[in-house]
Amino acid sequence: MDLSLLISLAIIHSLALASPGPDFALVVKMASQESRTTALAAAFGISFAILFHTLLSLTGVSLIIKSSESLFFIVQLFGAGYLAWIGLTALKETKHHWKTQESVIALEEKPMNLTPTTGFKQGFYTNLLNPKAMVFFITLFSAMITPEVNLATKVAAAGIILILSIAWFSAIALVLSKPVIQQKIKKMTPIINLLTGILFLTVAIAIISGLFKH
Repeated sequence: MDLSLLISLAIIHSLALASPGPDFALVVKMASQESRTTALAAAFGISFAILFHTLLSLTGVSLIIKSSESLFFIVQLFGAGYLAWIGLTALKETKHHWKTQESVIALEEKPMNLTPTTGFKQGFYTNLLNPKAMVFFITLFSAMITPEVNLATKVAAAGIILILSIAWFSAIALVLSKPVIQQKIKKMTPIINLLTGILFLTVAIAIISGLFKH
């Protein structure tokens, strides 16, 4: 087992996790507006999607998809559509809050509607359908996991990726879903939804623009 490779991989993945993106925005939104269980479910959904990307990259499936122009086009278009839908939903929620001029009390009394299953699905699909995530793992593993790397190291790499992902996103979910913190953050619900919507739409537009600029 190549320990130096695994340590390098862990450091790179940790830095990538800490970079703000759709995954981070979704967990913050879930943790501040839904139950702790739902927020944690979203964190696990994202983490298992990351594991799925890892396995696809390690087995070469992702590279095959990317190598097929038409297939990768469909994947990117579908992914961009899903991210855009999440973004528009967040903007719609923002518009609703500001249009109805909900008070802080009303926001605090707003029921938490999403189930853990829905939270998991949103987390899973947000990462899985993000083509940028697929490209990241293809690039990462193509550079670091050479044909000479043994199976034990590959299995350990997948395990490290999963554990780090769960630890990071679960930590965010646990901290932000604390009752005291959640109540304070709820005052910023419209702003969080606005920023989430803008981020998701920006990523979706960037993906679509890349598809049609050639």
